[in-house]
Amino acid sequence: MTAPLQDIRVVEIASFVAVPSAGALLADLGADVIKVEVPGGEVMRHARPRSQGYKSTLTETPHFHMDNRGKRSLVLDLGDEAARRALLQVIDGADVVLSNMLPERLIRFGLDSESLRSRQPRLITASLNGYGTEGEEANAPAFDYTAYWSRTGFMDALHEPDAPPAFLRPGVGDHAAALALTTGILSALRVRDAGGDGQDITVNLMHMGFYIQGNDACPVMTTQQETPRHDRRKPRNPIWNHYETRDGRWLFLVMIDSTRYWDVFCRTIGRPELIDDERYSGPVERYRNSEALTATLAETLASRTLAEWEPILSAQRLIWAPVRTLLEATQDPQAAAIGAFAEVDHPAGTMHTVAPPIHMSGHAMPGTTPGPDLGAHSADILREAGLDEETIAVLTRDLA
Repeated sequence: MTAPLQDIRVVEIASFVAVPSAGALLADLGADVIKVEVPGGEVMRHARPRSQGYKSTLTETPHFHMDNRGKRSLVLDLGDEAARRALLQVIDGADVVLSNMLPERLIRFGLDSESLRSRQPRLITASLNGYGTEGEEANAPAFDYTAYWSRTGFMDALHEPDAPPAFLRPGVGDHAAALALTTGILSALRVRDAGGDGQDITVNLMHMGFYIQGNDACPVMTTQQETPRHDRRKPRNPIWNHYETRDGRWLFLVMIDSTRYWDVFCRTIGRPELIDDERYSGPVERYRNSEALTATLAETLASRTLAEWEPILSAQRLIWAPVRTLLEATQDPQAAAIGAFAEVDHPAGTMHTVAPPIHMSGHAMPGTTPGPDLGAHSADILREAGLDEETIAVLTRDLA
């Protein structure tokens, strides 16, 4: 079957995670994605496991390959006028330009949507930044740590009353933003296919932070009150809470409809007497006596190890999960069953990666292709754009 984005060419002028991961999804869907990189390569190429604290001699960066799989690499020094002219010629043959440059920098290099569509009205431009394209902070630099996590209240919301704010792991907000950016691009392509012109797609990390935590943001704005913070010692619903087991591990109970699960849960953990205890006879009573009930459940669940509880709790249709480490989670048989992971063969060694999170019955997206070697396709791409051999030689000299 024809790939969904066959014959679509994307020029990606970006670094780090959010925009490159959107480019990778477009490549998964069959687009020819040209990754424009600075001489020496973008920062994420060099963020090898050892630099992040892993004991590893791997000379490649697994997460760089996840977010850049299937692309072609073009190295250009955009500080050079000839390189900028060459890039515009490459863009003349594209359907989509994807970037995370700040708005003022796009204008300076003549890569803003208005300038590009004056050359090609049907071009789709898509950009991502920290704080949007309007307002005083439109050109403020940002990472998802700042705009998505800290500025939106997300960081403050995800810690218990006596704990410091939680630290964000790499790329969390970026990968969420990539899905939104990809959705916008696919929608714009559909409009264009129906006879419309190109358009500009913008996504920003701050808005994504509010959207992802929208189930909290909406009532906070409506009530003008801060989010009630979860306290595992006295939760509103004691069977929607996390508990420590005898071996210092944790399990997470998520019986949101406590009435439905209360009786079977009590029998499963060997505490049937709690069913007839008037203090816990309904969800309101369990809330009013939450601290005492939570202490009882904590004592009970601390009587066995996590490994001992797993078959007991799994034998019933209870909603719960063990709190896994990430290494343990990647070895989960269910993750393998859903095709969550793939292997990337590379001369530097086999790397494990997270496969694309979309499954299509008519188009395979295995996610096994590595990212491109730096500048590996520069001459070919410039040649396709119509540049002469002399100019190509000058532009590619010593850049890769």
